Amino acid sequence: MKLIYQHMLAFLAIILTSTAIVGFSVINFASNQAYQNTYQRLEGYASSLGELATEQGPDGLNNSSSNDLIDSHFLTKLQIVMQSDDLQIRVFNGKNKQLYPKMGPKVKLPKNIWNTLKSGNEVRIKNDHDQKETYFSSKDAYTSVIIPWFNGSKMVGAVWIGAVWIGARVKNVEQPVNLAKRNLISAFVVTLIVSLILSYLISYYSLVKIKRLSKATKKVAAGDLNVQINHQDHDEIDDLASDFNSMVKALKKSAEAVKAQERRRDQFMADAAHEMRTPLTTINGILEGLEYDAIPEDSKPKSYQLMHRETNRLIRLVNENLDYEKIRNNQISLIKTNFDAAVPLNDLKTQLKTNAEKENDVIKLEIPEKLPVYADHDRFTHIMVNLVQNAIQFTQNGVITVSAKRLKHGTEIFVNDTGIGMSEDQTKYIFERFYKADPSRAKLGGKGESGLGLAIVLSLIKQHGGKISVDSTPGVGSTFSVTFFDKGFEEFSKED
Repeated sequence: MKLIYQHMLAFLAIILTSTAIVGFSVINFASNQAYQNTYQRLEGYASSLGELATEQGPDGLNNSSSNDLIDSHFLTKLQIVMQSDDLQIRVFNGKNKQLYPKMGPKVKLPKNIWNTLKSGNEVRIKNDHDQKETYFSSKDAYTSVIIPWFNGSKMVGAVWIGAVWIGARVKNVEQPVNLAKRNLISAFVVTLIVSLILSYLISYYSLVKIKRLSKATKKVAAGDLNVQINHQDHDEIDDLASDFNSMVKALKKSAEAVKAQERRRDQFMADAAHEMRTPLTTINGILEGLEYDAIPEDSKPKSYQLMHRETNRLIRLVNENLDYEKIRNNQISLIKTNFDAAVPLNDLKTQLKTNAEKENDVIKLEIPEKLPVYADHDRFTHIMVNLVQNAIQFTQNGVITVSAKRLKHGTEIFVNDTGIGMSEDQTKYIFERFYKADPSRAKLGGKGESGLGLAIVLSLIKQHGGKISVDSTPGVGSTFSVTFFDKGFEEFSKED
């Protein structure tokens, strides 16, 4: 079932249920009111007749020639007057004998009603056709009251005990109720029509917003991430539209990041293919020369050395990728200890001095004599080698400065260079896999040509529970800051 019909049915169910409850209450009230008014009116007539009967006194009531409690001629005239109200009168003496009317069928009150009257209580009968023994007319149903007649505070003597029955036709009593029912039916029909119109308009108003969301969702599914939905923040659907806009923006940003990652991966594949093709071509050429004795005997040692260097280069490219995947998937175990980082940093200066001199760079150490660090010794060295080698790669005729200081609960190490620097956009992606801030500066045979060095650094830092940041200015240089926290104060999750 379509949503608009569901909403309409819901609105109609609520409105019609409310109307039915109100209508039932109105009908019930009108019915009770009609019967109460009828009872009071009939009781008023009966009381007036009782006063007339008792005013005649015992002598008048106990007429030997007539056992009438009240003059039957008077009752006949009164009955004629009461015909305008369509009322009927019956008078009973103390022996439950109908004294009036004298003509027509005689009625005898049921024993239970008579006993109630003798005890001084009046009887109200809503519909004398509901029970056979209370029939006062076989043709029409009557609503009636039966009032006992007393002389003072006692019932009149045995002969004088009496009661009067006054009834009105039920159809006359229920006439205002029937009128109320007809009015209610008319109101119900009008309410139904108005409810249908209003429920449709309200449902349509909500459905328009939902259709707008549906169309926007289909566009996003088709790849259009520029979709935005206008909304007024009036209701929950508008909140959903706002959330949808936020989701699309996040998807667009994610898609752009994925495309950038794809571009960097494609670039990496091209670079890796280029890097591998060169040494493989060199090795293959030397092998062919050796196979056909095309290489002079005195040149063979140099050829072997060249093959060895090119083979190591291929191994390094493969190992960097394998190392990154292991680090990224937490497949390495860190053996963290407290050690003096001044020792490996001094070794690092000696190890990379030759690489720095090739670029006319100078490596300086500005660290305390003792520099306690809590980390995995080998991975710490790996991190610092990658950072310094990265600085050498992008610096010519400059200075690479490694400095450090102790923090309250850790050690912070800085690697500063006076190289080409990076823009703000470049620093956003510098730690991502395959990214190269300046691909043209990748040097054959050097570290970092794969674009994995800083990605490995970031993963290792996170595994240590440390943090890393970079501050760079194009043409001025870059400063990488690495923090290793003391045992028990690691801040960062080890997840990528």
